[in-house]
Amino acid sequence: MAEGDAGADIATLAREYSDLKPVVDEINAYRGLLDDIAQAEEMLTDPEMAELAQEELPELQAGLPALEQSLQIALLPKDEADARPAMIEIRPGTGGDEAALFAGDLLRMYQRYAEGRGWSFDIIEENATELGGIKEVVAHVKGVNVFARLKYESGVHRVQRVPTTESGGRIHTSAATVAVLPEAEDVDVQIDASDIRIDTMRASGAGGQHVNTTDSAVRITHIPTGIIVVSAEKSQHRNREIAMQVLKTRLFDLERQRIDSARSEDRKSQVGSGDRSERIRTYNFPQGRMTDHRINMTLYKLDQILQGDLDETIDALTADHQATLMAEMGQ
Repeated sequence: MAEGDAGADIATLAREYSDLKPVVDEINAYRGLLDDIAQAEEMLTDPEMAELAQEELPELQAGLPALEQSLQIALLPKDEADARPAMIEIRPGTGGDEAALFAGDLLRMYQRYAEGRGWSFDIIEENATELGGIKEVVAHVKGVNVFARLKYESGVHRVQRVPTTESGGRIHTSAATVAVLPEAEDVDVQIDASDIRIDTMRASGAGGQHVNTTDSAVRITHIPTGIIVVSAEKSQHRNREIAMQVLKTRLFDLERQRIDSARSEDRKSQVGSGDRSERIRTYNFPQGRMTDHRINMTLYKLDQILQGDLDETIDALTADHQATLMAEMGQ
């Protein structure tokens, strides 16, 4: 990079440098501590320095296990998609109108989380209900390590509360599904023009006269898989770009899932693999608690979590996944 080779792919080199630097830093820190311990042990043989060495040596040795663990984590196999932007898709499950309202709550939770981390959060497609819930929403999230942080959110989210539509005050259980997909790059997915059908149509919903009179919405159907993507912004050209990007991302995710399944049949060890049929979390409003069933973690701060305070949960899921990888490597 410093040589400024005109033929070099600077972006690729920069990503490689960014991936390697934390590992090198951990190795240097570990080697530095080993050198300090070796020097302190040598000082024990020097009558003038022995007392100082006896004071320093236990402190240096106490720091060794933590550095060893940090180095082990740094050397774990990386998911190449971790640094990528992501697409979040949220849909209501069982529960009717209440499930759609809960899907809207999840959308706002992720919006606030993204805002807190300085990420951009753009809604690509949204289909709302009359009560203010969500029938379906697709959002594009860009920032630092977006997929690495959000990939553990894929799955079924369950809510237990008294719905606003319930006059009897009974607690209902509803659900919504979340899918987090790493954004595909052009080199990841090649789509044959003969494999897609592109239709234009009038957008529906809010938007005034423009929406009702212009055939700007774009629907792309991927014939081999049956995947259908719709984008309904004002610009037809922009809609084509958005729909193609979403389609590529979904096809890329299908390929990732196929590879994951081929590598391992133990889906439970792949917390971030996105098994969207798995119930991963329960939000219990009467008790003010959130339970993540994958790691048996319960937090009694539901209000803060729904306001986007997700770091404690995501950190715990990340640590659990790292521990599983280290155990597998140890075997």
